[in-house]
Amino acid sequence: MSERIPVQIIEPLEPSRANAKPKSSDNLIHSRSFTGLFRTLRLSGTGVLFLLFFGTVWLNWSGRQAVLWDLADSKFHIFGATFWPQDFILLSALLIICAFGLFAITVFAGRVWCGYTCPQSTWTWIFMWCEKVTEGERNQRIKLQAAPWGINKLLRRSIKHTLWLAISLLTGLTFIGYFTPIRPLAMELLTLHLSGVSLFWVLFFTAATYINAGWLREAVCMHMCPYARFQSVMFDKDTLTVSYNAARGEHRGPRKREVEPASVGLGDCIDCQVCVQVCPTGIDIRDGLQMECIGCAACIDACDSIMDKMGYARGLVGYTSERTLEGGKTRLMRPRLIGYCAVLTLMIGALVMALVQRPMVSLDVSKDRGLFRENSQGQIENIYSLKIINKTQQSQQYHLKMVADGFEFHGKTTISLAPGEIIDIPVSVAMLAERPTSSSQRIDFQVVDDHDSSVHSQATSRFVAPLNR
Repeated sequence: MSERIPVQIIEPLEPSRANAKPKSSDNLIHSRSFTGLFRTLRLSGTGVLFLLFFGTVWLNWSGRQAVLWDLADSKFHIFGATFWPQDFILLSALLIICAFGLFAITVFAGRVWCGYTCPQSTWTWIFMWCEKVTEGERNQRIKLQAAPWGINKLLRRSIKHTLWLAISLLTGLTFIGYFTPIRPLAMELLTLHLSGVSLFWVLFFTAATYINAGWLREAVCMHMCPYARFQSVMFDKDTLTVSYNAARGEHRGPRKREVEPASVGLGDCIDCQVCVQVCPTGIDIRDGLQMECIGCAACIDACDSIMDKMGYARGLVGYTSERTLEGGKTRLMRPRLIGYCAVLTLMIGALVMALVQRPMVSLDVSKDRGLFRENSQGQIENIYSLKIINKTQQSQQYHLKMVADGFEFHGKTTISLAPGEIIDIPVSVAMLAERPTSSSQRIDFQVVDDHDSSVHSQATSRFVAPLNR
């Protein structure tokens, strides 16, 4: 008979206050209000971003909207510059630069993008402010959440959701205003004459803002955003992250202000839970670095305020690195960060150079579907269509020519284009030689500004001729 393993019954421990989350009974996070340096920085940055987002769309430039992605005419206006589909590679380069910039910032200071400038976080903070204004502080909101429905609760909730919807509608209208002229769009919305397509997209982005910032909130950061998943791959021991100094803070415990922590065997952490209650994602920073932390520094401001009241030094929770917490010294410049910064500098330089040298006239050549034909002089002839775009904001006059030996150009050689005008010109090219040296030969077309020869563009095509003529 086999020997039995003795079973020992262990009573589960009560969850400590350290694991408490700032949630109500239905698992909603109700963060506490706070003040501090990092909150001020975040509000200042948010104010600038909001001013840029909501204000830029209303600016005018030379009789048109200053910043507008004109989908109908396939061109993008940024103040005095106009970009065309042919310049799409510049947009791709800009997005790559932004990605590398995000990588460099993450290596240096963790998820500061998430905590300070991410639209999801920014709009969530605004919606939380609306919640505070209409429903009160954290304890009042928790009580209101648990209270049965009545006139007071219905009124407060109605005002809150009205504010949320108003901000969402303004956000959706502004966003679509960057793709459709904002003034006619706003007037059509006010008079309820908005077209079906525009109405759909305005309502779509209104709903997206309302749902993401009002209802999903931290769930977007914790479960939907991919940035939280790969951030750990980019961190190293010198990355500045929001961290709790356990060596200084432990053991935790309440005490009177005049009591010296060491005399009662405690650290500087008084286990007040304020750092947990202000967290927008509901985590306890004292449990270590977590995927849910967005680096907003709310817990730093909260903890510093408590340290001030207790007469302790600030920095129990702060921006620091793993190496510093282990007793070392943070290395600000290290190979990975230097590499990101070097690549970022090179790409920015290349983009600036590409913008400066961007041709202000565009030339595209398309060959006629017919391979070739014989003209009245008995010459082999090919037909082409030249598409020319004036990318400047002034009327221009251009000269067309062909760069190829042994061929003759037939068609219009001088054209005038209005600002942003596009024109298609049919031309023909005849081969002067009686017998071609090849069935397919290269020919180049050029368009040159009559007043500035440095403004030009060139396109290549092929001339097809029969060898057995």
